[in-house]
Amino acid sequence: MSDSMAIAQTFAATQATATQQALQTIMLSQQAQADQSVVALLQQSAEQMQAVLPAGQGQAVDITA
Repeated sequence: MSDSMAIAQTFAATQATATQQALQTIMLSQQAQADQSVVALLQQSAEQMQAVLPAGQGQAVDITA
């Protein structure tokens, strides 16, 4: 195998690795955004549930008392 062929193969492998890492980074970013959206939805839901509960319910209770 010639040196130019080896260099070309190394370059192609390096580019493939860089592309894969870039895609993984994008996917992680999108997953983080989705997770943040779920957290926001859960927080909003919890706030709405507390708003509709009768007074005194939905709060922390000390079971040792």
